[in-house]
Amino acid sequence: MTKENRVVVTGLGVVSPIGTGKENFWAAAKAGKNGIGKITRFDPTGYTSQIAGEVLDFDPVKFIDKKEIKRMDRYTQFAMAATRLAFDDANLKDFDSERAGVFIGAGIGGMETLHNQYEKLFTKGASRISPFFIPMMIANMAAGNVAIAFKLQGPSECIVTACASGTNSIGDAYRVIQRGEADLMFAGGSEAAISPAGVAGFASMKALCSDHNDDPAHASRPFDKNRSGFVMGEGSGIVVLERLEHALARGAHIYAEIVGYGRNDDAYHITTPAPGGITQAKCMKLALDDAGLKPEDVDYINAHGTSTQFNDRGETEAIKNLFGEHAYKLAVSSTKSMTGHTLGAAGGVEAIAAVLSVENDIVHPTINYETQDEGLDLNYVPNEAQARTVNVAISNSFGFGGHNACLAFKKFVD
Repeated sequence: MTKENRVVVTGLGVVSPIGTGKENFWAAAKAGKNGIGKITRFDPTGYTSQIAGEVLDFDPVKFIDKKEIKRMDRYTQFAMAATRLAFDDANLKDFDSERAGVFIGAGIGGMETLHNQYEKLFTKGASRISPFFIPMMIANMAAGNVAIAFKLQGPSECIVTACASGTNSIGDAYRVIQRGEADLMFAGGSEAAISPAGVAGFASMKALCSDHNDDPAHASRPFDKNRSGFVMGEGSGIVVLERLEHALARGAHIYAEIVGYGRNDDAYHITTPAPGGITQAKCMKLALDDAGLKPEDVDYINAHGTSTQFNDRGETEAIKNLFGEHAYKLAVSSTKSMTGHTLGAAGGVEAIAAVLSVENDIVHPTINYETQDEGLDLNYVPNEAQARTVNVAISNSFGFGGHNACLAFKKFVD
């Protein structure tokens, strides 16, 4: 594919269990702040897993008109807030609305609304269902509401690829600008599935950590031998991608350049990744090939790092398969150790962490790493941030259904 346009990152907006706003999020990430606690969104008594990474400091009134809040599910509220933060961070003023678009993915969408409305249906009858039920629930409404609020009349989509949704959204938005279809794209993911049905469903799959209900601070422990499942999280991560010439013309601050995107599918199982990490290694290689980079050019991998046996081992094997001896020179860390697994939002939140690592030459830690597991012997940045040159970072996301996606970022050089 001929690359007609270079694409840079000029704005960052994040809502997460460890902080809202770029500055709060990054300070917390560097410090290894834990964002996991007892579930407060509902009474978790009787649930095998009673912990989650909730966004406890979120006030939608700061970002959304009061009349509109009641018409939006929590996942859309998060996306609106993260987009506002990214918009302001990019210092956007005048732009061509028809050349600006939005790709915001969600793995699930309005699950809390779905639960609440079904409860009304079964207890009070069909006449009590809200007329906003459908437009609050359907997964594309984060992108739809953002487009309306920010007058984005260019390409607008919701990409649903489970836990790879945010990464695919950023990658596909990158392609849109490369092809010359837009100058400016807001892209990322949003999720708010910490609801009775959401937690019960993942717990029934035996995917959630259930042995740290009384010690939530140490529950999410990617790559550690004593990990026992992922912890649900929520939030949103939105980046502003911009055609380089457009960014330079308006004097925008450039965090990093996005240079590569890879995507494929295991075609193996609905929830379990393919053994050996072979397809995931190929996905990372696709991103590097797209960027014109060699494996030894990479300094940091923001891992999918879910704190599950299948993912942590498979991702480690994938890294070793692709990077060989260079795998031991890389830094590999998991944002999910602090935030929990934010599902469809994870790719957006974690891309922001990767971009900030490139800009600041700091890699945030994987917290709760205490005991090395056999064969998992890379530098997972245990418990404390590491200062190191990060010229190139990649961010991995691997979702149910075998969806794999990888983004490559590098320091911007004009």
